[in-house]
Amino acid sequence: MGYRKLQRSSAHRRSLLRNLTTELIIHGQIITTEAKAKEVRSTADKMISLGKRGDLHARRQAASFVRDVVADVKEDGDDINVTTALQKVFGELATKYADRNGGYTRILKTMPRRGDGAPMVILELVD
Repeated sequence: MGYRKLQRSSAHRRSLLRNLTTELIIHGQIITTEAKAKEVRSTADKMISLGKRGDLHARRQAASFVRDVVADVKEDGDDINVTTALQKVFGELATKYADRNGGYTRILKTMPRRGDGAPMVILELVD
């Protein structure tokens, strides 16, 4: 198999990867298990590559995977600017990684999880 099943059904696995990828895009880093992080790394890199491509088809492909949640709210005088996760991919992250060819994420190992001893990692976007 070319991917990890993570002991979940296909719908649950897809939902998990969508949620973790969206949270990584919004927050810049997440703490999760090593197996999940290795799977999320590939989906996050694909979403950023779609953001760099920037055409309508890439935007629709990313919109079918990334959840439509609010990433940032800024007040500019009387105006309120709301940025979604998808807008962040195609705006901020696409320009940030414009000159980089892949490798947008980094995995840092931390202590094992207390209770079951699962290997935990910090998955973050590279600066």
